[in-house]
Amino acid sequence: MIQVKNRIQTVVRLGKVLSALSEEKKWPGFEIGLNEVEFNKGLESINLAVHHNGWFTKESVKTSLASWGNSLSLENINSWLGKYNVGDFKAKKVGLIAAGNIPLVGLHDLLCVILSGNIALLKLSSKDTLLMMMCIDYLKTLDPELGNNIQVIHGKLEGFDAVIATGSNNSARYFEYYFKDKPSIIRKNRTSVAVLDGNESEDEMSALGEDIFTYFGLGCRNVTKLYIPEGYDLDKFFKGIYSFKEIANHNKYANNYDYHRAIWLLNCEDILENGFLLIKQEESLVSPVGTMYYEYYSERKKLDLLLEDKKEEIQCVISKTDIPFGKAQKPDLADYPDGVDTLEFLIALQ
Repeated sequence: MIQVKNRIQTVVRLGKVLSALSEEKKWPGFEIGLNEVEFNKGLESINLAVHHNGWFTKESVKTSLASWGNSLSLENINSWLGKYNVGDFKAKKVGLIAAGNIPLVGLHDLLCVILSGNIALLKLSSKDTLLMMMCIDYLKTLDPELGNNIQVIHGKLEGFDAVIATGSNNSARYFEYYFKDKPSIIRKNRTSVAVLDGNESEDEMSALGEDIFTYFGLGCRNVTKLYIPEGYDLDKFFKGIYSFKEIANHNKYANNYDYHRAIWLLNCEDILENGFLLIKQEESLVSPVGTMYYEYYSERKKLDLLLEDKKEEIQCVISKTDIPFGKAQKPDLADYPDGVDTLEFLIALQ
């Protein structure tokens, strides 16, 4: 049985490796816990992942690695785990069905399982196999005993005591049926929204651009819907996000932009555009890649009631009084997907 402090030390060392990889540094030396060949395999994995998945650009992968590197400090992990009774329990086998929409999106669940002392039976997404396997290989190298608690499953998921599955609303129905006899967390589609009061600075609008465009808007923490006060001048919004114009040079993003522009124009939709983002007034929350929906509101209190009614569809609300602009893609370790406490769930299995 691996003691909690040893599990934490290994994850902290992983964070240092990911941080170094995010800067594309040369091998920092043995103090990182790896030899030069082992470290360089990570740099190779990054390059391979970029070629394997067209949405995983070098910039987006490095953004994810840097975020994980910052999160996995000893201070952050101790602060996170200090709220729980994480002890040395008898390990349970936890099936993990990972998503792959953004780089390393499945890493948080994996870390929750191994830090709670359980065994992960992991089914990876074909979209994010290389980066996840890179992290798994590093964990096995840094602590072979801990690495034994991670099993990558290629066939049918069997022999598990509980399951955490992430997918679409459609796949969630199948997950709920298939795993109905086991303790489970089943995650569905979610998105994020931003609420403007009309007095935001250019810096705040630029930070909102990060919430919209990081990872090309593919994550559940990406803003796809804008709530603006009646009479709001949308030129302020367009001016604030203009620095993100280079996103139009990404082929897959540009194809999405052009496709929806053509469809909306053919349908005589009332749209606004700036060359890299289409926006349309729409009640729906989830807009396609390359687009954004917006809606006017008259009173914030009424809007809050509306958002409360839609809370099962919303991951984050970004505003001056909620999650700050620019912070959507920089979650704390305790910011759980769908608001369901993963560690609490895992500890309750004991």
